[in-house]
Amino acid sequence: MKAVVITTPGAPEVLQLQRVENPKIGDDEVLINVEATALNRADTLQRKGLYPPPPGASPYLGLECAGIVEDVGKNVTRWKIGDQVCALLSGGGYAEKVAVPSGQVLPVPPGISLKDAASFPEVACTVWSTVFMMSHLKAGETFLIHGGSSGIGTFAIQMAKYIGARVFVTAGSDEKLSFCNGLGADVCINYKTEDFVARVKEETGGKGVDVILDSIGAPYFQRNVNSLNIDGRIFMIGFQGGSVTEVNLTSIFAKRITVQGAGLRTRSLENKALIVNEVEKNVWPAIASGKVKPVVYKSFPMSEAAKAHELMESSTHIGKILLIP
Repeated sequence: MKAVVITTPGAPEVLQLQRVENPKIGDDEVLINVEATALNRADTLQRKGLYPPPPGASPYLGLECAGIVEDVGKNVTRWKIGDQVCALLSGGGYAEKVAVPSGQVLPVPPGISLKDAASFPEVACTVWSTVFMMSHLKAGETFLIHGGSSGIGTFAIQMAKYIGARVFVTAGSDEKLSFCNGLGADVCINYKTEDFVARVKEETGGKGVDVILDSIGAPYFQRNVNSLNIDGRIFMIGFQGGSVTEVNLTSIFAKRITVQGAGLRTRSLENKALIVNEVEKNVWPAIASGKVKPVVYKSFPMSEAAKAHELMESSTHIGKILLIP
């Protein structure tokens, strides 16, 4: 099969489409003929040599895909050859075929094309596990998303509105903020021209928001703490601005703040299967009802993976970027 190979750690041009061995499936795995995969920020870190795949995972990039089941292991009962599916991966999506544990496979949501379905597994599993399963965002609460126009952000806005939360976002341009507003975001803050802490306080009558989803890290940590309500929750899913900072712990103490962080890729198979099951039960109905839509900015042929990475690193996109074999 053909797959995108990191020829040496470095800039986007190190990505080359090459012929490689086909993946072999285990007894509990499904072989998917990939119709589309989607980029994630983690892919750019792995390309630079900063985020190695977990032990036993595919050496190739790609944390999600959609396609058609080509083969199933002997213990697999739910899926059969010919099924249209999408899946959460530990790697291997930037290829024509990928082997995936059967518990990480999902049906294509009703009304969604097979290609667009590739935009959902990673964002749905990340947002559902962090914002809902672990931070317990509920109807009537306030929720701040940093990077509202990202793949994670555009999905989180829609899902939070679906459950009845009031949504705040930050983004770096009026175009991005306008798009977020169109998805349902209630308060849109340009972080380049406004202090998000002041705006959050102003919009909440001085209280602050209940939950924050943050991928910036160090430079935002104290400001996030300052933006939270009593019993507020911060969930960190990235450190785009750095990972070391100083914080005044008294504010965490005084406001009973919970600080959590987690990735998805390094979780156990059992934990991933649990999250995928929860996503199918809770998120797929929201997609089927049309309340949560795919946000795909651009698709590239897999041979142009380097161009797709350049676009992601420019941060000019809104939503997800797809690669098509």
